[in-house]
Amino acid sequence: MSTPADTATTSVAPTLGYTTLEEEARIDALPLSGELPAWLAGSLLRTGPAKFEIGSQHMRHWFDGLAMLHRFTIDDGAVSYGNRFLESRSYRAAREQGRMVYGEFATDPCRSLFKRMQTLFSPGSALPDNANINVTRLGERFIAMTETPLPVQFDPHTLASAGVRPYEAPGQLTTAHPHMDRAGGGMLNYAAKLGARSSYRFFAVDPEATAPRQIASLPVKEPAYMHSFGLTERWLVLAEFPLVVNPLALALSGRPYIENYRWKPELGTRFTLVDRATGEATGGFRTDACFAFHHVNAYEEGDEVVVDMCAFADAQIIEDLYLERLRAGKPVATAELTRFRLRLTDRSVRRELLADGDIELPRINYGRCNERPHRYVWGACGGPSGWLEGIVKIDVEDGSRQTWSQPDCYAGEPVFVARPGAEREDDGALLSIVLDARAESSFLLVLDAADLSELARAEVPHHIPFSFHGQFVRS
Repeated sequence: MSTPADTATTSVAPTLGYTTLEEEARIDALPLSGELPAWLAGSLLRTGPAKFEIGSQHMRHWFDGLAMLHRFTIDDGAVSYGNRFLESRSYRAAREQGRMVYGEFATDPCRSLFKRMQTLFSPGSALPDNANINVTRLGERFIAMTETPLPVQFDPHTLASAGVRPYEAPGQLTTAHPHMDRAGGGMLNYAAKLGARSSYRFFAVDPEATAPRQIASLPVKEPAYMHSFGLTERWLVLAEFPLVVNPLALALSGRPYIENYRWKPELGTRFTLVDRATGEATGGFRTDACFAFHHVNAYEEGDEVVVDMCAFADAQIIEDLYLERLRAGKPVATAELTRFRLRLTDRSVRRELLADGDIELPRINYGRCNERPHRYVWGACGGPSGWLEGIVKIDVEDGSRQTWSQPDCYAGEPVFVARPGAEREDDGALLSIVLDARAESSFLLVLDAADLSELARAEVPHHIPFSFHGQFVRS
């Protein structure tokens, strides 16, 4: 049986989750306990950092590790597994030269001023493509993504790189959290174009397209760090947190990318709504300073736009995720499920806490609820170790929480898979990769999404380093 995350006793630290995995494997059938739902068939595809050393150089931040793809395929009641380093340009260069060639989030090779300027103003030839944050499907193409504009296409069966660039985002920075366009079947995303005249750019990529189509461009003097954005049936939702950068500092300071950003709480948190049809922007929404990596959902309700996020008090979480701090066992800052109501009539913002307790790496019943009201949010939650230990389900109507956790186990993002033909929003399964620190290995955990009861688990013979995001692709 599960144990509430806030009372579980953890005796083995999660340090293994930040440790390099070198092995690449293909396993036809993993040891399975419990029983998989008969309707559950397809592949869970995930990417995440897996190599934290290149030669004598050590990565400094969790976000910096070289990407590895993982595939769990569920078929006829069995689970097969494969993992493979993502054959990005960044990975190939590091392997061939035995050193770090391209800069990452918080780790940068020693480069001349010319090289730093080249990275800023010639992104296609100089930016990294270490796509360790998320994977998605674009038409019949599968791509891995990070926050640079260069996604990497891969084969979902073999996990081999396809050797082609599916598209290039219109800027130096983008998100690895695109939204799917219900009408056109492609994807929508945001990018920041940095330079003497910087701008935020929303763009679309059609299912078979190899070039983006720009929807809107908004001028900005000091771009904010934004990891995701919101989407309603009418609006693209941009939330600017007061963690901002002078674009020229990225080229001239000599510091790694994220260390050029500055926290300016006096700016507050600013929201801008961009009309998906016309590209016209409606701004002027402002509230107290906060920070978030992840939007949960957004939708329209009367004269308000409702935006739910996992909000932190400030940007301390970025400092907390440096590997030296994590390996020393220092606890990380926690986020709360927070709702922002943007009133169109007077540009006011009302902020409310939806539930007590923490949540990160949030998921909803995306196919049913994205752009529309939702009741349930699933995510990972913390515990005594100061790291993510359990899985939580929050009912936003009454603020209630259900949790799953087990001693010495550290759960990752729970991916919701709806039961075919389901009528209830929470009728389905959750898939999560869990590190068993005591066994020094990981397993695929399958929970009933309604009550978080355990249905099955499939054990991997090695540990899987902590990762960020993944998607389930039905057979």
